[in-house]
Amino acid sequence: MDLLPALERLEAEYQDVEQQLTTPEVLNDSTRLRELSMRHSELVPAMEKLNEYRGHLQTRDDAAAMLDGAEDAEMRSFLQAELDEAEAAIEAMEHELLLLLIPPDPMRNRNAIVEIRAGTGGDEAALFAGDLYTMYNGYVARMGWNLDVISVNEGAMGGYKEIIFNVQGQGAFGLLKHESGVHRVQRVPATESQGRIHTSAATVAVLPEAEELDVEINPGDLEWDTFRAGGPGGQSMQKNETAVRVTHTPTGLVAASRDERSQLQNREKALTVLRARLYEHEQQKQMEAVDAQRRQAVKSGDRSEKVRTYNYPQDRVTDHRIGMSIHNIPAIMIGEIDSLIEALSEHERQQRLEELAASL
Repeated sequence: MDLLPALERLEAEYQDVEQQLTTPEVLNDSTRLRELSMRHSELVPAMEKLNEYRGHLQTRDDAAAMLDGAEDAEMRSFLQAELDEAEAAIEAMEHELLLLLIPPDPMRNRNAIVEIRAGTGGDEAALFAGDLYTMYNGYVARMGWNLDVISVNEGAMGGYKEIIFNVQGQGAFGLLKHESGVHRVQRVPATESQGRIHTSAATVAVLPEAEELDVEINPGDLEWDTFRAGGPGGQSMQKNETAVRVTHTPTGLVAASRDERSQLQNREKALTVLRARLYEHEQQKQMEAVDAQRRQAVKSGDRSEKVRTYNYPQDRVTDHRIGMSIHNIPAIMIGEIDSLIEALSEHERQQRLEELAASL
């Protein structure tokens, strides 16, 4: 396996990043400076491994050249041992180097917009959506991140018909993106008098928070509506129309925010959600234009597909994408989902590793 061409491209990127970090344009742009600094720190270990790898390659080539012309038996034995040792070291490093060559998701360090919606199951689905929100809220707290609710539509019996929130923290999108999909629950609802197990569902969508540079929005393409923010059944109605809804007329995409008492704050939150949805919309268009085969390959992460089942009677959560089951639902539902998220991240890494190895 010839890794050098790919490693040399990585080296060229490292040199380019180092050069950019010295320019006034980057030094005066805090966002760009942060992104390039993080990428530089990721590339440093790769450069160290590359130098080590080159050293082994040089040792192997020198030993092979000298062995070719050596006549003394003792010298030939020494050179053969050196050649074998270098080749063993090269082979041992290939897996590590492949991992370093996997291109990172450029969105991995972005904040995440998370949308949870009750699906099939009526009131029980809304209650389950509320449970999922509690689970993610707990995970966010464990990670030391911040959670900012953008929009809430409460269920009649509790929980949420829909809740949208922003998770702010280093690597939030990179870790949470695998949560997108249909989450299914099997349990006896509190309203079930005969103890029958019901199956309900909620959908989760995780989007990277888009920055203004990612998506250009023409203010003339936006239609704004205002309405009164209130709870179910008219509770907590506000006299002022502080809630807002924004429609992007070219695409028909809509976003709303009703959580803040200030109309200006709600406008900002609605725009944040709209920008993320427009970014995802544009990425989907580009993906479809690239090729249908790749679109089929990423279908496993589509939010319309069942990804996980929470079985309360058996105290078991199963992630269907990786065939992983874990127990202790009470702990899981307060945010102890680290093992699931780590397993899903490792699964993605192995898939990308196999694709990379096949391309070299």
